[in-house]
Amino acid sequence: MNLPATLAAALAAFPDAAARERLLAAVREHATALRHGDAADWESALAALPALAASAVDLDAPCVRVGRAEDASEAERTRLHAALAALHPWRKGPFDLFGVGIDSEWRSDLKWQRVAPHIELAGRRVLDVGCGNGYYAWRMRGAGADCVLGIDPTLRFLAQFLALQRYIADPRVALLPLRAEDLPARLGCFDTVFSMGVLYHRRSPFEHLGELFDALRPGGELVLETLLVEGDAERVLVPRDRYAMMRNVWFIPSPAALLRWLQRAGFVAPRLVDLTPTTVGEQRRTEWMRFESLADFLDPADPRLTREGYPAPLRGVFVAERPG
Repeated sequence: MNLPATLAAALAAFPDAAARERLLAAVREHATALRHGDAADWESALAALPALAASAVDLDAPCVRVGRAEDASEAERTRLHAALAALHPWRKGPFDLFGVGIDSEWRSDLKWQRVAPHIELAGRRVLDVGCGNGYYAWRMRGAGADCVLGIDPTLRFLAQFLALQRYIADPRVALLPLRAEDLPARLGCFDTVFSMGVLYHRRSPFEHLGELFDALRPGGELVLETLLVEGDAERVLVPRDRYAMMRNVWFIPSPAALLRWLQRAGFVAPRLVDLTPTTVGEQRRTEWMRFESLADFLDPADPRLTREGYPAPLRGVFVAERPG
């Protein structure tokens, strides 16, 4: 993929010209490190997508729907299925493209169902950090966001996003292959910043909170979703090695501890708006994600524990503001 050219075109409709140039400069700086051995296969999959026109797009449905089955012939749907399957694994979804259903590992619609009642996105400029293939970015746009920028360094997810964007064709949604730490300093231009499923992967959670703070305009809103453990404000789990078979989990705080972290990071009015255990109905193995999933990460004798003996995944959603 010619990343700088592709991403410059994707950002053309981003309304803040100064921020757009700084973001593109960050992509150019970090693009040389973006390499993957399967990239040629993903480019082939994108090239194999049939030329189809969607008669309707619904970004506000639990399953993001693009086109209808009758918009494509059976042969075209077969080609579409094969091209999308070549981008396996699909972690976030679900999607339906011209009657081809993508049953992703995560029922991401369930998380969105828990988040959406606590926020207002109409007319807002949104940043989605760690956005994966863009499922939530599309839902944010469907909820009325003026524009949504997703960032995620995983090139497979970028390829999936480009496959979806081929047919959705919404210039107000873009994805850049960046990490939060690659963002230009003190952007200060987003009305709402999301960080969902990222904090526990960071070696320094306060650095991450600072990056989110700097991306927001004064008075802007943070939506943070992360793993939690039960306990008081002093309780923080630091796994010895892995947590639920994941190596890159560093800190899992209690709700009270994270509220304190948000305040120390400069946010005001932090609040926990949802606390929900993760179930095997929400995260599971499917045809579109054939590797191990949550059921494999839990203690088979006691699903209240992970394989390592830690409390099973509990996820919380927090909302806070940058002072005006």
